[in-house]
Amino acid sequence: VIQKMTLLLETTSSCVSPFIQEAAVEALASNQDVISEMMLEFKKRRDLMVKLINNIPGISCILPKGAFYIFANISETGLDDIEFCDLILKEASVAACPGSFFGKHGVGYVRFCFANSEEKITTAMDRIKTWLEKRKF
Repeated sequence: VIQKMTLLLETTSSCVSPFIQEAAVEALASNQDVISEMMLEFKKRRDLMVKLINNIPGISCILPKGAFYIFANISETGLDDIEFCDLILKEASVAACPGSFFGKHGVGYVRFCFANSEEKITTAMDRIKTWLEKRKF
């Protein structure tokens, strides 16, 4: 098993297939306009989600500068991050990841992903806002 695993490791880490190498060259040498367009689109989505989150009483976040996630502070809701995520999934049909899954400094935060359409982001944030208003935390 060790011999076969060694061969697998060698193949996947040091022997990159020629077609993969050609694809990498093409990606680096080709027109980057589509990447710039997508970056602008993600910036719009990020800005929208930050604005909508900060308009929900009990939840706040700062503007992230990387990736496509927002780490929102939910501590004012009175719920821990795991309970909050479980409840919004069950009662508001919105998925988020508890911040505590990322370590002790994530306690009281939830991670939202904005790699979705502006329409779905707006719908999700509206659902959370309505859900919180009904629960009156």
